[in-house]
Amino acid sequence: MKRRADNEHGFVLHAWPYKETSLIVEVFSRSRGRLGILARGARRPRSSLRGLLLAFQPLRLSWSGSAELGTLTSAEWSGGEAALSGAGLMCGFYLNELLLRLLPREDPHEALFDAYAGALARLAAGEPQAPVLRAFERRLLAELGYAPLLEREAAGAVVEPDKRYAYQPDRGPVEAKGGSGDMFVRGSTLLDIARDDYRAPETREEALRLMRALIAERLGGQALHTRAVLAELKVL
Repeated sequence: MKRRADNEHGFVLHAWPYKETSLIVEVFSRSRGRLGILARGARRPRSSLRGLLLAFQPLRLSWSGSAELGTLTSAEWSGGEAALSGAGLMCGFYLNELLLRLLPREDPHEALFDAYAGALARLAAGEPQAPVLRAFERRLLAELGYAPLLEREAAGAVVEPDKRYAYQPDRGPVEAKGGSGDMFVRGSTLLDIARDDYRAPETREEALRLMRALIAERLGGQALHTRAVLAELKVL
């Protein structure tokens, strides 16, 4: 079946050379989800696409094709966003890697696209990075059908801020009773995460460990390359 998209909002997640003059581009589009597109001749010196198909730049993309890999027919910058730099740039690459590893192809998630665009804008504006990353991780898990249970225990009771819980990735929080292999977290941390409130240092620390474990569960043992770099920068 012939596929066609015109002036679709999208971002480049990754691109790599194809043959002598072209690129294969992984795109996150608002209404079509993640997909691969062939950009013919994009590496030619006089190509209008050269320097345009870059990560973190809001684009308007058109493509067509009948196979899994569509062919790019036009691309325009739909600008206005400040450029990412420094640790914020690495955070952007982390978000891209999460989407590449976890988001199935051709599975539309318009709310997640908007959350991604919002996260890039917040990083470009110089907001504290950890809260931006945690909020996006939680939204991504929810969009994939794995929303973390935060305000209620696995058994259904309301989470209490003064209690300590063992968080089981496949069930949710259960009141802590000790035991090896358990991941402990304060009730107040769970409630803070539910509100996207990361002002408390303890919440930031425990939210990092919890989200890391929940994402690792979905990755099935795959390592995230950007995570090691961000850890060295003391961002992630």
